[in-house]
Amino acid sequence: MSFVELQTVIELGLICSLTVLALFLSYSMLGVCDLSTDGCFTLGATVGAVIAVAGHPVLSIPAAMLAGVCSGFVTAVLQTKMGINSLLAGIIVNTGLYSVNIAIMSGSARVNLNKTGTVFTMVKGLLAGTPLEGWHVTVVAGVAVVLTVALLTLFLNTRLGLAIRATGNNPDMVRSSSINPTFTTIVGLCVANALTGLSGCLMAQSQQSTEINIGSGMVTIALASLLIGGTLLGRGGIFLRAVGMVLGAFLFRLVYAVALRLDMPAFMLKLVSSVIVALALALPYLKSQWPVISRRLSYKKALAVKEGK
Repeated sequence: MSFVELQTVIELGLICSLTVLALFLSYSMLGVCDLSTDGCFTLGATVGAVIAVAGHPVLSIPAAMLAGVCSGFVTAVLQTKMGINSLLAGIIVNTGLYSVNIAIMSGSARVNLNKTGTVFTMVKGLLAGTPLEGWHVTVVAGVAVVLTVALLTLFLNTRLGLAIRATGNNPDMVRSSSINPTFTTIVGLCVANALTGLSGCLMAQSQQSTEINIGSGMVTIALASLLIGGTLLGRGGIFLRAVGMVLGAFLFRLVYAVALRLDMPAFMLKLVSSVIVALALALPYLKSQWPVISRRLSYKKALAVKEGK
């Protein structure tokens, strides 16, 4: 693998790890499988791109995060106030966001940022002539990830964060403790989708363009990275688990890079994502079943030897 390819893996791994951290909060901590991730990622990308084109690249970051908060709020309200299943609520919001994202881009399916100033071009100018020249994408994404991991760790150890974690573990116990699970679910999904929006914004500005399908398959990618990260550092505290999510995103992008290096067609990458998710989900079950399988194989082997005699 060349140096440029490795640098690309690092950049994409850092940016996508923000979405993985969002799924870590909603799926692992809150116990909600949010299928609006694809649409919310695109929402952050489109809002960030449109505001950057308007001449406000720095403002595009909080704007994209606020858009993510709105997406998470709608998803949470559908679940908690309207009695809609969390999976269906995510699908409904994801479907609706397609039209919303087109509307944000003024009816177009693509926004070009080649001649637009972004947070990355600003930092590129600051790093010119320094040892970090050419690493502006990595620096910006790295700072965003470090701040996110630190703030998320602090947040999940606050009283509200502990209530969110408790809601994911046992909603009935939370109700009996006079904690409103509706409120904790809404806050958790809003924070998670804010991180997804931030990830989409940084992805669009790093690629200097965005299009309506930029978030397609992001929930699968994030889930695969989440499961890989959980396997690496899934037994420590919140900080170690969050770091594991970032490492999982790196490893997943590394698998992508290796697949491309082996001349695998680009349209096969989603199949690779699905296989990784399936293996990661099935691994605990297969591990638990291995003693039974091992005994069966031993029995068949002993029976074959006995019949051979």
